Amino acid sequence: MTATAGPRPARRPGLARRVLDANLPYQLLAFAVFAGVWEVYAREWGGLLIPSFTETVEATAELLGSAELWRAMWVSNQALVLGFGIAVLAGVPAGILLGRFRLAERLADVYLNILLVTPMAAIIPLLVMSVGFGLASRVILVTIFSIVMIVVNSRTGVRQVDPALIEMARSFGASERQVWTRVLLPGALPAIMTGIRLGLGRAVTGMVIVELLMVSTALGGLILEYRGLFKAPLLYGTIVIILAEALLLISAARWCERKLTRWAGSA
Repeated sequence: MTATAGPRPARRPGLARRVLDANLPYQLLAFAVFAGVWEVYAREWGGLLIPSFTETVEATAELLGSAELWRAMWVSNQALVLGFGIAVLAGVPAGILLGRFRLAERLADVYLNILLVTPMAAIIPLLVMSVGFGLASRVILVTIFSIVMIVVNSRTGVRQVDPALIEMARSFGASERQVWTRVLLPGALPAIMTGIRLGLGRAVTGMVIVELLMVSTALGGLILEYRGLFKAPLLYGTIVIILAEALLLISAARWCERKLTRWAGSA
């Protein structure tokens, strides 16, 4: 009798197939179409206020080589780093406690709802009257912008942990500390990281809004200056740089999320 051959190993897809399955070619194609439409529209109907794509690219390169932009980035990112850091340090524990203890949620739920529905621009006059125009007011607004997402997602992460896992841990003699470290926190980590990523995007938004509406300084001051002088390429270039920074920060947060919650994808 002849021995039957075992299962053949799966063939590795070819280069062309791997390229088609990747997202990068489609993203580059969409960007090329967007840039082409922008260029044609700006040249035909844009006028003074809408620069072409090539003019925006040239202005962006010019800004990246200027000391004025980097000084503005330094001032703006001080409020971003401090405000977002406070939001994470305060929002994650607060969300976990609200998700674990019903009484704490009943006491704080109304304030979370207020922060969710209140237009943040309406808070700016209150901050100006309370703490002035300095760094403190900008940090507070960035914190308020981002902390709600972090608290809500952290609370949701704790709520999503299966109660049967907690009961099983207790039946095996786990202490309250072990329930927190072995069950609750690992189970809530994916939602917590999602909240941090969403809060980071909101923090960048708050950083720009406070400089546009409260004090004309740093990146917000550059936007207002270029708008007032009708320097459309430099205005668009500043916005492109802000968007690029936000995308880089969110990509870094997404990378950290994948590394810390690698087990979640296979669970």
